[in-house]
Amino acid sequence: MIALFLHIGKGHMIKKEDVVFIGDLESTKDSKITEEFFDIIREEGFIINNFDDEPRSFILTGEKIYLSIISSTTLQSRMEDII
Repeated sequence: MIALFLHIGKGHMIKKEDVVFIGDLESTKDSKITEEFFDIIREEGFIINNFDDEPRSFILTGEKIYLSIISSTTLQSRMEDII
C-alpha cells in the first residue's frame, strides 16, 4: 500500500499528490533572488508555518509553501516510502 500523506512534523500532513518540490531552507539563504521570492510570498500569505521551532525545509504545493522542522532529505525519503 502506498502512503498518501506526507508527515511534515508534529502531526501535520500534506497530500503527497499535492507536493511539487521539497527544498532545504538553509540553501535559500545563499540566493538574493530566492530570499526576495520568500519575502514576497510571506507578505502575500502563501507560507504556512505551524511550528514554534526553526524550520529546516519547505514543501512547495500548487497553492502554498509549507515550512517543516524536518530535513528535506528525510521528507524526500518519506515521499518515496511504501508502507
